[in-house]
Amino acid sequence: MKLAPRFALLLATAAVVAGCAPQTSDNSSSDKDDQSGTLRVWLFQEVGNDPKAKVVDSVVAAFEKAHKDTRVDLEYIPIDTRAQRVKAAFNDPKSAPDVMEYGNTDTAGYVKDGGLLDVTKEFGAWSEAKDTDPTAKQSVTVDGKLYGSPFYVGVRALYYRTDVFTDLGLQPPKTMAELASTARKIHKAKSDLYGLVVGGAYTYGAMPFVWANGGELATAQGGTYTSAIDSAAAQKGIKAYTSLFTSDNCPAAKCAVMGGNDTITAFAAGKAGMAIGGDFSHSAVEAGKVKGKYAVVPLPGVASGSVAPAFAGGNNIGVLKSTSHRTLAVDLMEQLTSKATQASMFEAMGFLPTFTDVRDAAAAKVPFEKPFVQTLAAGTKFVPASPGWSEIDSSLVLPTMLQEVISGKKSVAAASKDAAKKMNSAFSSAG
Repeated sequence: MKLAPRFALLLATAAVVAGCAPQTSDNSSSDKDDQSGTLRVWLFQEVGNDPKAKVVDSVVAAFEKAHKDTRVDLEYIPIDTRAQRVKAAFNDPKSAPDVMEYGNTDTAGYVKDGGLLDVTKEFGAWSEAKDTDPTAKQSVTVDGKLYGSPFYVGVRALYYRTDVFTDLGLQPPKTMAELASTARKIHKAKSDLYGLVVGGAYTYGAMPFVWANGGELATAQGGTYTSAIDSAAAQKGIKAYTSLFTSDNCPAAKCAVMGGNDTITAFAAGKAGMAIGGDFSHSAVEAGKVKGKYAVVPLPGVASGSVAPAFAGGNNIGVLKSTSHRTLAVDLMEQLTSKATQASMFEAMGFLPTFTDVRDAAAAKVPFEKPFVQTLAAGTKFVPASPGWSEIDSSLVLPTMLQEVISGKKSVAAASKDAAKKMNSAFSSAG
């Protein structure tokens, strides 16, 4: 799930990627472990793919040099057609790659479909694995077993217009209450600007409000998930977010249909004083009218000085269960996600490393990344590790809930209760 250099990323992570886990469960493990031959690898095609390809080519060259009789057949696959490719691969091992990049919200679905290899033992024995960020590790974990290695992570923070804040004598908000009041001050003084541009279809822009207020998407017990989106704490967060869709900030008529891309586009075009965007949104903002006139801070939480929990998106690399080159495939997976590779990929693409020490070093070199690293360090959240999440996401359960509240069609209590029923149905049908 990706982005232009990265822009298409997290937003895709949230919506497109999560909804396309193939529905098959008869994939079986190969009993072969050939120590030579050809390894097929599928990685995602970025909008600007050359820098990524250069890093990967270097890794592949070193791998082939270390394994004299081994060749890597590398293919970059389009993100928007990957669902069909992966489904076909799971159904026909002969057409499947040995190693594959996949969105981190796809893990549970792909495991249920029998496509990914359990690499718990190998990951645990890998010396670099001990420095993996806990949330990133969670994104490759299902029922206590690991099915891949984290490749990179992305989170959202608060972009704000430095020129507008200076002109109005404002300071970056330190609480969610201040965020809302600051947004309204901006719109009141400059009616042509949204104060804080928000979107009714922007799931991962809304969730920090739920999490900051103590709510959760779902709770787990014995491997079974139950929706918690209708809890009192979650409702408080939903109310805080949907209260921003008003004429004194971001009018519902325009903002209710917006997704994450729309909000960043508006901010980059100089139409908003603030926006919730990812580190992966940087290139889009830099290419817009606000270049040189913005800064980023962590999205504030409820208490002064706290950071609202953000969704930890990103991608992983895993080995397919059907591989006949298990040892070689796991080795290549580790090389593609190693500290050295992630450091190089950060330099090339701006992807945040999943190793805490590598990420800290990256933030020290690139000041822009500091608020995103602070957000990660403060604690992030992830989606329920259930194959049912794909249905929830693709069915737009949460955006529908938000839009029902924003439009006045339903109360927060009624809309969240209906969303919880849909989520529980998806969790139940997924097993």
